[in-house]
Amino acid sequence: MKWILTISCIFSFLLISSQELPEGFSYVKDIAPTIQKELRYCYTNNFTGVSVDGYESPVLITSTRTAKALKKVQDELLKKDLSLKVFDAYRPQRAVNHFVRWARVPNDTLTKQQFYPELNKRNLFKLGFIATKSGHSRGSSVDLTIIDKKTGKELDMGGPYDFFGNISHTNSPKITKKQRQNRMLLKNIMIANGFKPYSYEWWHFTLRNEPFPKTYFNFPVK
Repeated sequence: MKWILTISCIFSFLLISSQELPEGFSYVKDIAPTIQKELRYCYTNNFTGVSVDGYESPVLITSTRTAKALKKVQDELLKKDLSLKVFDAYRPQRAVNHFVRWARVPNDTLTKQQFYPELNKRNLFKLGFIATKSGHSRGSSVDLTIIDKKTGKELDMGGPYDFFGNISHTNSPKITKKQRQNRMLLKNIMIANGFKPYSYEWWHFTLRNEPFPKTYFNFPVK
C-alpha cells in the first residue's frame, strides 16, 4: 500500500508545530538528529488504514532517557554506514483507544491482506495484537529498523513492520540466514545500549529502567 500524508499531518508539518513536552520527555531530533523516521500512524500506511488519533505531526517523541540511549545506538550504526529508522515512539493513549475502536469493527478489513492475511480480525485481542494499554504511551518504547545510509533502503528483516503473524517473532524459523543476521544486529545493538526486546515483534524495544513505568500519557504527537 502506498502511503500518503494526511491533511492534518501536512498542515502541522508546514506549521512546524511543537509543544512544551512534559518534564522528562524530548524530541528525538534535538538529541539524535540523524535518526531517520517514517511515523506510520501519522500516515495511512498502517493496519487501521487511516491517520491515527493523536498523531498531529510526523515528529518523534520519547522520554529523554530513551532519546539519549537511541543516540548511542545511532552513533554505533553510523560508523558502519547504517542508521536507525523509527516507525513509532511515544504513542498517546488516545491512539491506543483508536486501535481498540478499530479492532471492534469486524467488517473493517481494508488492510487485512497487508497486515493480517491469515488472521480473523475478531481474534486480534485474544492473540495479544491489540490491547487497551501500550508501553509506547509510557514514552520509552520504540518500533524501529536499520537502514543502509548509502541507499536509504531498510535491511531485509524477513517480514514487514506491524505484521500480525508468527513471521514477526524475532526467532521465527521462516526467515533466511541473512534475515536472521539482520534481526540479530538490531537486537544485539539495542540490548547493548540499554533496551530489552519483545520476542513477538522484531522491531519493538523498551528501555530498561524506563522513567515512567506506570504512567500512560495522552498528550498529542506534534
